[in-house]
Amino acid sequence: MIFAVLSRLGRLVSVMFGISVVVFLIFFATPGADPAARIAGRNASPQTLEQVRQSFGLDRPIPVQYAIMMKRLFVSQDLTSFVNRGQKVVPAVVRAIPVTLSLVLGAAVLWIFGGLVVGVIASASRGGWTDRALMAASLVGVSMPVFWVGEVANLLSQKALHGTFLFSWVPPLGYKPLTTDPVGWFKALVIPWWTLAILYIGLYGRILRADLIETMQEDFIRTAQAKGLSETRILWRHGVRSSLVAFVTMFGLDFGALIGGGALLTEVVFGLRGVGKLTYDALQNLDLPVILATVLYASFFVVAANALVDMLYAWLDPRVRDAR
Repeated sequence: MIFAVLSRLGRLVSVMFGISVVVFLIFFATPGADPAARIAGRNASPQTLEQVRQSFGLDRPIPVQYAIMMKRLFVSQDLTSFVNRGQKVVPAVVRAIPVTLSLVLGAAVLWIFGGLVVGVIASASRGGWTDRALMAASLVGVSMPVFWVGEVANLLSQKALHGTFLFSWVPPLGYKPLTTDPVGWFKALVIPWWTLAILYIGLYGRILRADLIETMQEDFIRTAQAKGLSETRILWRHGVRSSLVAFVTMFGLDFGALIGGGALLTEVVFGLRGVGKLTYDALQNLDLPVILATVLYASFFVVAANALVDMLYAWLDPRVRDAR
């Protein structure tokens, strides 16, 4: 067990190292790329460019530049933005992380529960009106873009119906810290949670339904039926548990990507300054230190989520455990 954990940690470090090198080389070593020119601004004199290079260490060899930036990012944590002078990168990312975590964790609870309910009910009523209605609703949910759902939700809750009892409780767009205002935190995120979760509820429900229908035709299900177990117990204890492998795989990939900044559209629509919005602003301004920090942050969560999924496989599916 310890060896497996250490192996996973080694992979995590190696992947993050590789990603940091690639991102650094794209922006610093690509032919024609000159960070000093972007920092100094347009029409900067050669003297100004030279001063900028010396100030930021851009006149030194590429490996030395990389080592200096990694040291300032992870050790001294005093790496500053190239665009907003004096703004430290690490504190900016740390301030954005709780916003993204609050958004994605709340939405994840909704789409896991919703996907399970939709998938199980649809598979249990296969071919009936309930199944068709749930699959049609799921298809509609998958087809609606997140930014469109968010804009419609804002139009109804912030303007058209804000004065009614349905949405009079909705606060202005923005984020309220959980530690200082738990009630305001919940109110500010309820609609963003559902906006982000609608797509995944439909997607996960359809995937789970298909897997459940296939699983319920396996030999071990027939064996359980022959033993006289109830249909409900067979469905939940054997069918759902075996079908959750694909469910968990998708969740690990989606959750890691969203935590890493994939919830950008939702953050922008609802005025949430999370990691996605921070990355988007940095890309617009080519703020290289911020881009590097957010990309490494995203890679950490993606790799960690995949490692967690692999560990859950053995618990969900005994066949995977036996194969190991």
